[in-house]
Amino acid sequence: MKPIAISVLTVCGVEELPEHAASKVTHVLTLIDPGWPDIEAFDTFDDHHRKIMRFHDIIDPAEGKVMPTPEHVAEILEFGEELAASREAREDGHLLVHCYMGVSRSTAAMLSLLAQVHPEESEERLFERLQEIRPRAWPNSLMVGYADEQLGRGGRLVEALKRHYGWQLKRDPRFYDWMDQLGRQREIDMAVG
Repeated sequence: MKPIAISVLTVCGVEELPEHAASKVTHVLTLIDPGWPDIEAFDTFDDHHRKIMRFHDIIDPAEGKVMPTPEHVAEILEFGEELAASREAREDGHLLVHCYMGVSRSTAAMLSLLAQVHPEESEERLFERLQEIRPRAWPNSLMVGYADEQLGRGGRLVEALKRHYGWQLKRDPRFYDWMDQLGRQREIDMAVG
């Protein structure tokens, strides 16, 4: 796959979007809950290509909630292919990926895109890149599992995710409470540290 010619990669939450309005964002991947209203902050951004996807940040079925699916991750990877295909039409770019908090769905999507564009890199290096972009990353494990499978990583991305969770829990023990409150105890249990 050709490089995507994106020199700036950003992950953030909805409340942080206004801070990026003047950052010459060229591409946006929005991952929000179904029914979430259009985000007014984008009215102040320069022209950009934007893909909106709607599903909840969950890892287990819940009534009235839309789980991330393999098809959602395939769409994210198709977005990555579109970025690569559009390379010839631009010299550079700024990709902003966001969800509500900029912690789980968006970091899983960014990790998927990084793994797609850097197939030769180790999983540890991909997580290092992700931490450089978004230090408080806690990627949605379901999404990472789908990306691992679709990118042919043979379970290595999920194994690295477990180590990443362990690292995050040591770095910031508040993740124990946050993930427990969100019903994500299974991810805490996955942590290897």
